[in-house]
Amino acid sequence: MLTNYKVDLDAIATSFVNALPKLDSFEQHLSIELYRLLAGGQPVPCALLAERVGVVIEKINPILKTWPGVFFDSQDQVVGYWGLSLPASYESPHKMTIDGQTLSAWCAWDTLFLPQLLDKEATVTSTSPTSGINVHLTVTPEGVKQANPADAQMSFLLPDAESTQKDILSAFCCFVHFFPTRKTGESWVAEHDGTFLLSIEQGLAVAHRKNMAQYGDALR
Repeated sequence: MLTNYKVDLDAIATSFVNALPKLDSFEQHLSIELYRLLAGGQPVPCALLAERVGVVIEKINPILKTWPGVFFDSQDQVVGYWGLSLPASYESPHKMTIDGQTLSAWCAWDTLFLPQLLDKEATVTSTSPTSGINVHLTVTPEGVKQANPADAQMSFLLPDAESTQKDILSAFCCFVHFFPTRKTGESWVAEHDGTFLLSIEQGLAVAHRKNMAQYGDALR
């Protein structure tokens, strides 16, 4: 088991970026706009997304259909995308409230990297898988403003690119949780091969490294 005193944050961020589809400058912009529309709490029509990025719908449809981790409803509207879903489409122990809208995150770490991409403050409630205790965070685009309990920890897993792009929920997300104490986190990771603990501060640092490596100038 790895502890959060011996991890290489840059290596962790790089491993995750390498497991994701590579985005060109247009796709970076498209991805961020999709996140921000979805955070509004309603299904996202592809026509609206195309309008927001200034292209015809025929340009974005092939991209959305080939990206892994994009979920549609029966009207072909986006209801989930790489870490963020509407609650009605995905029940999750990780909840984010942004501008009064409660959204489902796919894993604990999503709640740390999404506020920077959304450029919004998020109030987070995440239920620990061992004790059922809720971890509460206030996460801004710049960092974690508040954490309760203060010693909360996060489990993590170095992703495999093939399995992550095939089914990120089962290959990665189900291994990434918040824990109220280091002791409860250590007990859980000891039973799950390949997982290790990060502090909230380390998880945030990896999140921001991932965002900058994946989106670059689109975030500036």
